Amino acid sequence: MTETAISSCRAFVFDAYGTLFDVGSAIKRCQESLGDEAEKLSELWRRKQLEYSWLRSLMGDFTDFWTVTGDALDYSMAAIGKNDPVLRSRLMETYLSLDTFPEVVETLQTLKNNGHKLAILSNGARHMLISAAKSSGILSLFDEILCVDELRTYKPHPSVYKMAADKLELDASEISFQSSNGWDIAGAGHFGFKTAWINRAALPVERLSHRADVILARLDEILPLTIKPQTA
Repeated sequence: MTETAISSCRAFVFDAYGTLFDVGSAIKRCQESLGDEAEKLSELWRRKQLEYSWLRSLMGDFTDFWTVTGDALDYSMAAIGKNDPVLRSRLMETYLSLDTFPEVVETLQTLKNNGHKLAILSNGARHMLISAAKSSGILSLFDEILCVDELRTYKPHPSVYKMAADKLELDASEISFQSSNGWDIAGAGHFGFKTAWINRAALPVERLSHRADVILARLDEILPLTIKPQTA
């Protein structure tokens, strides 16, 4: 695959957390209550959130992402020796209104105006995704908000990516999938999507079987790639 392959896509499907929504904004809003422990809690909370989703998939022990997020937070707060039910409640509530990254709204609006189908495909529980998208003013831009609850397993299981293709009624090759997570990009590429890795943190490439078609630093860098090349 090459960058030009993105231009033939009819739909753009987005991971939510870390791609559209800044998960770090949850901790930033409670910075004064955490002090020097803020960064450690933020990193550990996100890591355990992902680990618990994968482990529950492997064990066949599904529970929704809201519960997983709470369990991950409880572990992380215990790890830093923080026992504060009020703070815990505040942190969980922030997941319902996370900040978007600065370029997200304009990027989505441009893609929509250019006639592309748009969807969120996330491990997040549906009420979490709807709330965050509504809070940030982007809900109306999406044709589909797709979550894993009905499948009872998490990405990167192939059935999750298949759900997006089925709901959008498109072949996998007609869909460009954007995520900030290298493991998610590998799963989407394995399924057959064209992929754009939004590598905000300039991380190394994951050593998995599928790599991104394009690697971008920001979501809006996808826009020039959606323009079909002119034929002579």
